Amino acid sequence: MRNLFARKQDKKIEQAVERTREGAFGRISNLFRQPIITEETWEELEELLIQADVGPATAIALVEGARSQVEREEMKTPVEAETAIRRQMVDVLGQDHPSLESYPDGTVILLVGVNGSGKTTTAAKIATHLESQGRSVLFAAADTFRAAAIDQLKTWAERVRVPVVAHQPEADPGAVVFDAVKAGQARRADFVLVDTAGRLHTKFNLMEELQKIKRVVGKANPDAKVVSLLVLDATTGQNAILQAKSFLSSVQVDGIVLSKLDGTAKGGVAFSVLKELGVPIWYIGTGEKASDFAPFDHLEFVNALFDGVVADV
Repeated sequence: MRNLFARKQDKKIEQAVERTREGAFGRISNLFRQPIITEETWEELEELLIQADVGPATAIALVEGARSQVEREEMKTPVEAETAIRRQMVDVLGQDHPSLESYPDGTVILLVGVNGSGKTTTAAKIATHLESQGRSVLFAAADTFRAAAIDQLKTWAERVRVPVVAHQPEADPGAVVFDAVKAGQARRADFVLVDTAGRLHTKFNLMEELQKIKRVVGKANPDAKVVSLLVLDATTGQNAILQAKSFLSSVQVDGIVLSKLDGTAKGGVAFSVLKELGVPIWYIGTGEKASDFAPFDHLEFVNALFDGVVADV
């Protein structure tokens, strides 16, 4: 039997994709309620997937994969065809990743992403999620180029009751991170969560800055594990993919946090993230509150898109 925590996370995923499910994916579900599957069915499926921001290349791959499976396994009914497209979606999303909770004490989490993607709010959500699992967190306000970023992180720190290390605006981000890692060791914090700057127009400087931060972490605590998470705003759709490609050309990341998923009817962008970037989604933002956050479960995500009806895929 699945535990209560897992069931709560599944419910959050259902809520996060509600607008997407009621939009294009609702119409996709209706396609498979028709008496038979025709050539027009496959064409309309591809169009609806693109409308859901799955992306043209990924939509074509999903439809071709499902259609091939239907023909190969001689599936006859619309229900079987729907199962085939679900299987293709699950395959595209890949396997679940190790959760942050499994990382050792002293782990440093670097949050990267363009300004406005939701990095600072995501920091508060990650902290709330980890502390609900009995792990402690300390913030590092390393986006020193914007005074507003420091103030915003401090505000969230007060709300979620997490200590924060911050310097004055324009201070050296590396110095902030060094002090934060040392403070984390002194406080025996399980995680130090670093809010970094997001300046895509100076990619070289951004890359150098993040590499410097990693070196600083190594000096402050040679045993610290460093995890880099890229925050993408789901409401920007395919623009989020372009942003990610710009970041990935300069910065190595371990996983992606898809923020503001509840605010868009085009949650299909999740499929493009995996298909086009090859980087797994670790977490999703499911609402505005600090607790509106969930680990990304690829199977539950696909099931939630289809009227929340669980299928054995």
